[in-house]
Amino acid sequence: MAKILLIDDDEYIRMWTSIHLDKAGHQTTTAADGDPGINLASKIKFDLVITDIIMPDKEGLETIIELKKGNPDLPIIAMSGGGHMSSDDILELALSLGANAVLRKPFDGSELIALVESCLAPISDS
Repeated sequence: MAKILLIDDDEYIRMWTSIHLDKAGHQTTTAADGDPGINLASKIKFDLVITDIIMPDKEGLETIIELKKGNPDLPIIAMSGGGHMSSDDILELALSLGANAVLRKPFDGSELIALVESCLAPISDS
């Protein structure tokens, strides 16, 4: 079981993703934006963070940078459906800023779980 922080401004995405993560045996904590997510990560040791990129207040790219400053080894999955940029461009930028993997919306539960397990594998191997 991993402790996963899920950051997304869309309540439906948070709920749907949490259900799939919980069914896979993980403990999920959610935040609706980057600032509360960063605050949670400063108080709780998470094994993985999944963050949306396009959010109204503190967007995901800033969130990734701040999370990596405090914990450079923290695995992060960036997800996006696009917005004003193509999702490929913004997800490539997220990788260059420290995300370990990317997930394009919409995605299905099996795709989510496979990527989460892949990002957690180095942790369980050590």
